[in-house]
Amino acid sequence: MNRNGFVRLATGLAGLMGAAGVVLASLAAHAGDTGRLGPSSTMLLFHAPAAIAAALVTAHGMVQRPLGITACFGLIVGATLFAGDLTFRHYMGSALFPMAAPTGGMLLILSWLVLAFAAAWPRRAG
Repeated sequence: MNRNGFVRLATGLAGLMGAAGVVLASLAAHAGDTGRLGPSSTMLLFHAPAAIAAALVTAHGMVQRPLGITACFGLIVGATLFAGDLTFRHYMGSALFPMAAPTGGMLLILSWLVLAFAAAWPRRAG
């Protein structure tokens, strides 16, 4: 996938995350028991712009490409797993799958660390 295709895909997925985050925030504001919808919304809304930023710094060569791509999609998948599990629990009364939210949370932590490492690792010339 070329640089522009990567940024477009990541931005499109982040846009969906942002839209879902706003929907969940709205539901949390107007529904009864919202203990899980608020954190779901927050997770998506915080990580959507982070994924876009990770895609852009990767595309502009500011971080190692494989690490930047890994971090970007890790942020997207991790936030989606975390928020998806909490939302699924809220509406369905059961987990998305065992350990889905903790898996998403650990993936988010790892993705942030990979992004930090990618920024600290010097880019190869050429």
